[in-house]
Amino acid sequence: MPATILDGAKIANDIRGEVAAEVKAMAAAGLRPGLAAVLVGSNPASEIYVRGKVKACEELGIYSEQHTPPESATTEDLLAVVDDLNGRDDIDGILVQLPLPPQVDAKKVLMAVDPAKDVDGFHPVNVGFLSTQRRGLVPCTPAGVIEILKRSNIPTAGQEAVVVGRSDIVGKPAAMLLLNSNATVTVGHSKTRDLPGTCRRADILVAAIGRAGMITRDFVKPGATVIDVGINKVTDPAEFKRLFAGNARREQIFRSKGATLVGDVHPSVAEVAGAITPVPGGVGPLTIAMLMFNTVKAAKMRRGSGVVELSRI
Repeated sequence: MPATILDGAKIANDIRGEVAAEVKAMAAAGLRPGLAAVLVGSNPASEIYVRGKVKACEELGIYSEQHTPPESATTEDLLAVVDDLNGRDDIDGILVQLPLPPQVDAKKVLMAVDPAKDVDGFHPVNVGFLSTQRRGLVPCTPAGVIEILKRSNIPTAGQEAVVVGRSDIVGKPAAMLLLNSNATVTVGHSKTRDLPGTCRRADILVAAIGRAGMITRDFVKPGATVIDVGINKVTDPAEFKRLFAGNARREQIFRSKGATLVGDVHPSVAEVAGAITPVPGGVGPLTIAMLMFNTVKAAKMRRGSGVVELSRI
């Protein structure tokens, strides 16, 4: 029996609706959340990401603005931009789009963001709040993973969870959120002995390692829930064949575009898993939805008008 497909796009739309209702209620009280995006230079992928975030703000009634320093900007230039935004009361969230140019000390710039406005949840203060179960701003993609589980009625308490990947942005905070949800958590990575065997213990398997189709069916316990965080572009015909041989729809897309997207999980895992997120349309849409949620949460925490609740995060 094929796996249940966990529809991230629908869950993201539900969250956006809840956030829009919060924004409307705040507007009635004379408050409007504000998000500032800092985009350095002209990286095409970054421009697309920021455009999507600005569009989401417009749709939900959140004020947004872009700051676009040139590619030649220095660390000091960006620190001045961040300092200005930190001091503005109409800006509740500050988003510094990565990657930054090589001459910029990215860690120093991110550290300069006021933790109360750190809607990406990357600041060590917010990392500390997460690890000690205090209320703060949680990284958007891991928060989206938890929302998918909760809204799909997949229990976490007492379950064995394995997170493959230990990045500061996804792997570590996802593991912490699962631990805070009373799962028993293992973090697997490139140095893990017998990674397939470790993953096969999982009732919930989160793949966030950044390698196309690395998690194959021999990594997955039958009936497990598999959350695929990866988004990888495949252009090599041999790699495509390894992943999608016999999939006529995907073959047609690959022939016409010369590329297709795949997660960190091999498509054949859907034949073994009990539930799985698709790529695209799984975790991806949750990232911007949770950024919008974090912006409203930051506004309410900063302005003392209570804290928005969302599916018990």
